Amino acid sequence: MTLHLGHTGLNVTDLDRSLAFYRDVLGFAVLAEGKEQDRRYAFLGDGDGDGHPVLTLWQQAQGPYDSDRAGLHHLAFAADSIERVRRYEEALRAYGAEFAYEGVVAHREGGASGGIFFHDPDGTRLEISVPTGAENAPAPSSDAPTCGFF
Repeated sequence: MTLHLGHTGLNVTDLDRSLAFYRDVLGFAVLAEGKEQDRRYAFLGDGDGDGHPVLTLWQQAQGPYDSDRAGLHHLAFAADSIERVRRYEEALRAYGAEFAYEGVVAHREGGASGGIFFHDPDGTRLEISVPTGAENAPAPSSDAPTCGFF
């Protein structure tokens, strides 16, 4: 048996703020919410009705994401088309999300894959990309993958 990713859990500082972002901006469906003592959590799915969690949010962080610590580097989501990536970009800009690069960028110089790179309300680094469609997009670095050091 080969392992595959089941879901990703993120610590957040404010569950309501994170739910507004992941549910209202990125379109995840809330599958369940709960509370244990003063800690709250939510299970989010991709909205296709299968009921499987994709992302869990745990309100237990005391501060924002820290890229200098070992652990999660970034969380990457796959979209079905470059047009869909651009629609997410519009929604994220309307929300006021912080972007690592301007617009859609290629994963590497001359590559067909690429997407957008941004941060959630706690500073966690996120990516939405596609395997093709970014052929004409610039690559922010010619020496390293775009997703490497943002």
